[in-house]
Amino acid sequence: MLIKLSQDVGGYLYDVFIARFDLWLALGLFGQALFAMRFIVQWLASEREGRSVVPLAFWFFSIGGGLITLAYGFHQREPVIILGQSLSIFIYARNLMLIQRERRVRGRLGRATAE
Repeated sequence: MLIKLSQDVGGYLYDVFIARFDLWLALGLFGQALFAMRFIVQWLASEREGRSVVPLAFWFFSIGGGLITLAYGFHQREPVIILGQSLSIFIYARNLMLIQRERRVRGRLGRATAE
């Protein structure tokens, strides 16, 4: 039974990752890798600071990975990926807008106190 299970799992993994491998799968895997990098960047930044930190690179990896994964979802006609990534990309972009606005305000405050 265990041998049969391992053969079935091996056959499944071969079919999914080797037999069906094409440019779109490579693109989807690349998008997923970019998406995963955001967690590594966030974790390393937090470890360095000794507190939870969300660096700017987190949002750029989120957008890059999200857009590529969205393209993959459209190509594969995967409604779960399309809906999930469409909303997520908006949220990532909005976070970048909020960060930019905060930096502008801080810049203006810094100039005002220096004068």
